[in-house]
Amino acid sequence: MLTRRIIPCLDVIRNRVTKGVKFQNNVDLGDPVQLAAKYYDDGCDELVVYDITASHERRRTDLDMVAAVARAVRVPFAVGGGVSSVADMEAILLAGAEKVSVNSLAVASPQIISEGARAFGSQCVVLGMDPVKTDDLRSCPSGYEITTRGFRNRTGMDAVEWARRAEDLGVGEIVVNSVDADGTRAGFELTITRLVADAVGVPVVASGGAGRPAHIRDAFNLGHADAAIVAGMLHTGEWTIGAIKAELARDGVPVRIERGS
Repeated sequence: MLTRRIIPCLDVIRNRVTKGVKFQNNVDLGDPVQLAAKYYDDGCDELVVYDITASHERRRTDLDMVAAVARAVRVPFAVGGGVSSVADMEAILLAGAEKVSVNSLAVASPQIISEGARAFGSQCVVLGMDPVKTDDLRSCPSGYEITTRGFRNRTGMDAVEWARRAEDLGVGEIVVNSVDADGTRAGFELTITRLVADAVGVPVVASGGAGRPAHIRDAFNLGHADAAIVAGMLHTGEWTIGAIKAELARDGVPVRIERGS
């Protein structure tokens, strides 16, 4: 049985890790390289680093930060934010990341997925999506609409249809980050996670809302996710990777319990 992955998320603004609720009221949590090293030592399976204002500010992701994270950890990590071309993707990969996450750019220019997959392989291209519930079932029959630029723009695109299209274009993984659940620590939005996971054949990562191990267990068992992103429950120090994995193992979830456990 495939093990489920636990992936700490580092949202970065001006080289500082931050966390908010539904993309607002962010607070400073520390240095991204130090936190990446801590979560690596604690036994995380992967990491994801989002330069969350890069796209809005129309600048590249901080490549020095990416390189520093690569030196600090020995697990795969993805980087998102500030990607506007295949050249930007290449720069992030050359700096040491294993995957590049595209979100707003992919909505505006879907060919970036196929171009990136051809250049680097599908396993290097991750689609990040920020769906929000909608009553407009004509445009969005799944009941979930894709937003971009940190929930600033509503697109009228159906989340499930977008996931299917991205898979056809060659994406290797899809992160479903619910805007409605983001930062609430009240649990993942399981409906949209399951809808996407059941619609595609690539791995799906649940994101937004983890507050305790039971939420992560539900993302796997009820949301059909292959991995789960965690942030606030780690950043506060309330939980560690090892403690989360121990709880999941007791609940019968297959997880790697090795380094840092």
